[in-house]
Amino acid sequence: MLTDIEIAQKASLKHIREVAEKLEIEEDDLDYYGKYKAKLSDELWNKIKDNKNGRLILVTAINPTPAGEGKTTTTVGLGEALALRNKKAVIALREPSLGPCFGVKGGASGGGYAQVVPMEDLNLHFTGDFHAITSANNLLAAILDNHIHQGNQLNIDTNQIVWKRCLDMNDRALRNIVVGLGRKVDGVVREDHFIITVASEIMAILCLADDMEDLKARLSRIIVAYTYDGKPVTAKELNAVGSMAALLKDAIKPNLIQTLENTPAIVHGGPFANIAHGCNSVRATQTALKLADIVVTEAGFGADLGAEKFFDIKCVSAGLKPDGVVLVATVRALKYNGGVEKKNLGQSDLAALKKGIVNLEKHIENLKNYNVPVVVTLNRFSTDTEEELQFVKEFCEERGCDFAISEVWEKGGEGGLALADKVIEMLETKKSNFTPLYPLSFSLKEKIETVAKRIYGADSVTYDPQAEKMLKKIEEMGYGEVPVCMAKNQYSLSDDPTKLGRPEGFSIHIREVYLSAGAGFVVAITGTVVTMPGLPLVPAAEQIDVDKDGFITGLF
Repeated sequence: MLTDIEIAQKASLKHIREVAEKLEIEEDDLDYYGKYKAKLSDELWNKIKDNKNGRLILVTAINPTPAGEGKTTTTVGLGEALALRNKKAVIALREPSLGPCFGVKGGASGGGYAQVVPMEDLNLHFTGDFHAITSANNLLAAILDNHIHQGNQLNIDTNQIVWKRCLDMNDRALRNIVVGLGRKVDGVVREDHFIITVASEIMAILCLADDMEDLKARLSRIIVAYTYDGKPVTAKELNAVGSMAALLKDAIKPNLIQTLENTPAIVHGGPFANIAHGCNSVRATQTALKLADIVVTEAGFGADLGAEKFFDIKCVSAGLKPDGVVLVATVRALKYNGGVEKKNLGQSDLAALKKGIVNLEKHIENLKNYNVPVVVTLNRFSTDTEEELQFVKEFCEERGCDFAISEVWEKGGEGGLALADKVIEMLETKKSNFTPLYPLSFSLKEKIETVAKRIYGADSVTYDPQAEKMLKKIEEMGYGEVPVCMAKNQYSLSDDPTKLGRPEGFSIHIREVYLSAGAGFVVAITGTVVTMPGLPLVPAAEQIDVDKDGFITGLF
């Protein structure tokens, strides 16, 4: 059996110019990055902005497990299948982070015969967007520390600096550091921190900005620190906005690549969903909607994180109205939620499936909170029995959801035709009445508790004293009417990653709160989730290599 990278390397790619022609994009609107990658020009938007929007489909999933679910694989395969049904389809995805690529997950471009390509380029640097975001983030940090060193005219309290440096790599040793050690000319000694690039506010800003003007306005609102008398200090006050924007001038442009079957894919931005807002850029999605009849996009991790943030942050911010949702699961993952060990998931176990399917049930209920139609799809494995598949099908249909088996990993677009047909039928027969989970007029605590209780199923929410104090301060600063971005582990509906299935009788604990004024949301950190991941005992990096001809292996 071929690995994902071996399949991708055997693909017959078309020149990106030919892929663009499917969307009636002229060559002048492509900024080439080799033969198979291009950025879409700023001028393109002015040509297409008056086009009628296509239909928007979100692909999400149950909580991730070691058994695998295949959300991105399903997204890619569904787009390919819609193209086989003669629909003008575009896939809109996030860019992968180097952290998980070299950590646990390996590559993040789909899988099997449902991948976006060139796979190696996408996973390793791509068009340099993450490098630009990292550089802009760290430029602001450098300007901040230089300001303090040069006399601190803004009266910044070095114990109240909230801006962190970033790196697109899992490196736990950088979570908590000390800077400025050495001679007097080496800066002011203080505690500092690193986060992973995909958790940077600049990543969120890039993904939520409409254009360069909006980008600069958002950058100017970034709060980097507080003064000794508690007043916020912004990037604008440090005169850092223009230089950061210059670093981001190309990164703000969406990227066009293709699937293994040459279906167009716009891949842009990549905030994590467990510690950030988990969606590709607004600009990419809006562009795709103007170019295609149907846009298939995804949001990170399970629906409790990715879908919630897609709806309550991205859609609210950009005025998007999704037309439907595809909810991905596997029999194996549901059995894992039912208590079966990973090594035994290939064995038929209807009792465990019935126990674990409550996780899927909760996600169905959650999605219905938003008044959007739902199709549930199972990624089929060879070990799945007909009895198990039939049980899940009936379970979903009893709850008012359409259902389809997906075999896109094995068969590409052909394996997604049943799912594509269900999605087309949903678009033709069911109306979406999309409604966010909460009004922005709710207090920040009301928003946090609405998500915790209605989406996670918590009984209550508790707060560290500092978190409670910060919530009050943020509202006093005039930022009460913004969405909340919940930072929570992805494995459980609760803030305890060991509680699988559908936990009950638990409380969500908010240990830290901070304002992302430029992004336009408040981040609430729950449980023990961290914003700079670490590497596992055996990192995926140990299996990756490149030969003398530049041929990469081991990238899953």
